[in-house]
Amino acid sequence: MAKIKKTPEQWREQLTPEAYRVTREKGTEPPFSGNHRVSDEIGIYHCVCCHAPLFENEHKFDAGCGWPSFDRPLGSRSVEEHTDTSHGMQRTEVLCSHCDAHLGHVFPDGPPETTGLRYCINDVALEFHPGE
Repeated sequence: MAKIKKTPEQWREQLTPEAYRVTREKGTEPPFSGNHRVSDEIGIYHCVCCHAPLFENEHKFDAGCGWPSFDRPLGSRSVEEHTDTSHGMQRTEVLCSHCDAHLGHVFPDGPPETTGLRYCINDVALEFHPGE
């Protein structure tokens, strides 16, 4: 599948300034600034840039970190992971596999009874589609 490519100007027209800063410039929103509550509602979280499905609400959990946390992506081709050595740290960056939007990072401190992973995702990078 071909990647969705747009110019910075096209992304700016489509996204809020904060969504642009986070997804296109690899920013991070402040913790506890989004709607990261955990609920039993059925639905899928999509990329705010290209609307690709990324995470299932069923796999969301409260990590107490201030950002939405999931124990796995929707499928093996939903996201890509890359080594991130910015800010003097070594982390694994999570990107939308369809448009290369920066979503957040994945850490090995998630629920051990599931995958053991914590996909720590910026709320502003997601849009929730209930009932999917």
